[in-house]
Amino acid sequence: MYRSRTHDVLDTSALGFLSSTESDYHLLSYDVLGSEAHTIMLHEIGLLPRDNLKKILKLLEEIKRHPASLSRDKFEDIHESIEGHLIDKLGYEIGGMLQTARSRNDQVVLDTHMMIRDHINKISKAIILLIDSFLSKSNDHITSVMPMYTHLQHAQIGTFSHFLLSYTDLLFRDLDRLNTTYTRINKSPLGACAIGGSSINIDRNRTAVLLGFEDIINNSIDATSARDVIVEFVASLSIMMLTLSRIAEDFIIWSTVEFGYVEIPDKYSSTSSLMPQKKNPDILELIRAKAASISGSLITIISIINSLPSGYSRDFQDIKPEVIRASSTILGTLDVMKGIIQDLIINKKRMQQAANNSYAISLDIAEQLVSVNGISFRTAHNIVGSLVKKAVSKDNLPMSKLKEEDVQEVLATINPNLKAQELLRIIQELTPDKSLKLRSSLGSPNIQQQRQNITIQAERLKEYQENVSKRTRHVNSAFHNLSQIVENYINS
Repeated sequence: MYRSRTHDVLDTSALGFLSSTESDYHLLSYDVLGSEAHTIMLHEIGLLPRDNLKKILKLLEEIKRHPASLSRDKFEDIHESIEGHLIDKLGYEIGGMLQTARSRNDQVVLDTHMMIRDHINKISKAIILLIDSFLSKSNDHITSVMPMYTHLQHAQIGTFSHFLLSYTDLLFRDLDRLNTTYTRINKSPLGACAIGGSSINIDRNRTAVLLGFEDIINNSIDATSARDVIVEFVASLSIMMLTLSRIAEDFIIWSTVEFGYVEIPDKYSSTSSLMPQKKNPDILELIRAKAASISGSLITIISIINSLPSGYSRDFQDIKPEVIRASSTILGTLDVMKGIIQDLIINKKRMQQAANNSYAISLDIAEQLVSVNGISFRTAHNIVGSLVKKAVSKDNLPMSKLKEEDVQEVLATINPNLKAQELLRIIQELTPDKSLKLRSSLGSPNIQQQRQNITIQAERLKEYQENVSKRTRHVNSAFHNLSQIVENYINS
């Protein structure tokens, strides 16, 4: 099709190596839409007669309805396949007008931008549904007390709700990143041609409007050469998968017999082929693995682009499968994670028991010594640390079960002025539930703060939902308008 400079038929093995038609079929619908907008614009500027436009649009609509009619084994890519189909049906003089003032270089960027634009909207909707699931589950577990961890060791007293809300903060940032990427991806490269534009006075703004873009990429070199926004998109997905992988790991740990805080729903678990008692969190484990898969796609794309000169290079072809794979993986992951969260079984009794038997209340005791007795934090830290050591030496006895003489022995070497009886009263009265009531700093697992946070995040989620819906409606409206124009030309 494009072999005007070379006349020998492309070697079969070379064609197989060169061809991108399999991955390009993900771009087929976008390529048809772009071709329809382009030919309508060519007609509007007086370059393509109405009758010829009608014939081209009619065939493009048939391709849209019957994509299998296109040959997959004779052409290098889907763009050549579509043009070849039109030339085969309409001849060179009509079908050959399709690529007027257009190159595969701006065409493939156009298709990729349109695809990623749709992917961002779909992924954003899936994130919104997942956040909604987290907020619903958080609301049910505002008072579900549990230990919080650093270095996988008991650190402070918290709630299950507080953990879930930390995940929503992460996911909101993922949404922010995608929103920012959307503003950059939603610009049309069509009309930049191979690298330097066209001597034909095409209307790039017209095709941009027809295809639902907010603007055009102005510089023709930038439009055909740059892939930074694609890197940004896959990087955002990679960061998101790190978030989902971390959530998965928390639930895997908490679902073990040793923890027993949560139970993974049966429909999201697997069993052992040998051991009848096993209930394995295989879905969550695969989420961990797929984080590596998307990171791999990101590294592949960066490595392909690294050190390429300005202008189109065929290396770019291998970026498309990585983008498609990353998007598909993230959508599948978000869907199963939402199901897991909705049906996750929470063992409140076990978490409360772990909190009651934990030394994670130690910081609260130290801070009470600072607030009530006016001693320095480092002195309080030393006292409480020594009390914990004393309790551990007595078969991990809860601090509240220490005797007055045990406390007096610790105070004698650190701060004899403090009364053992008063300190012991603070320890015995400071339960995990009271600990949460005393938390006053913003962002802590204080019960009232959590309720306020859930309300704020729910309102915030509505704003994101409206924004994504508005973007989707804008694109759908543009496509509907384009479809009406196509239909009017065909039926005229």
